[in-house]
Amino acid sequence: MAWEAEVLSGKSRSHAEVRRRGGGSEHMPVRIVLDTCVLVAAARSLEGASNRILRSLPIDGIEPCLSVALYAEWQEVLSRPENLQARQTLANAKAFLRYLASICHHQDVHFLWRPFLKDPDDDFILELAFAAGARYIVTHNTRDFAGSDQLGIQAMTPGNFYRLVFHKT
Repeated sequence: MAWEAEVLSGKSRSHAEVRRRGGGSEHMPVRIVLDTCVLVAAARSLEGASNRILRSLPIDGIEPCLSVALYAEWQEVLSRPENLQARQTLANAKAFLRYLASICHHQDVHFLWRPFLKDPDDDFILELAFAAGARYIVTHNTRDFAGSDQLGIQAMTPGNFYRLVFHKT
């Protein structure tokens, strides 16, 4: 795909530059949705692909998408004591979430297709991805998003997404 070549070559324009210039669709960043489980995995392991992706953000050519519902879930889940690292405070976790939200495309969702997925608790993530025009949902639970390909959205593990973007094997 053209965007992968741009990202890998380092020739893609920044999100701000695309917006400033009103760049055409061939230069628009690829939108993704980060499932909450990716943030949980990143908090629990400094070595995994989830953590590598979050540490790499912002990634030129990639734009994470966020809705109010997803941000609320991120806050609720990452505020749980079991998801805080030993030296991490609740204030630090919330500060990171505010930073992450600041680099995301904020998307309103004006329609619901419930139920669409096996797990109705995941429908709002698919609805966000579709409304934002996201190409990928990055999740550890790819089976939960079976059928998302009918809407042109691919559920992909963090490891596979990391390899796709950074061309690592």
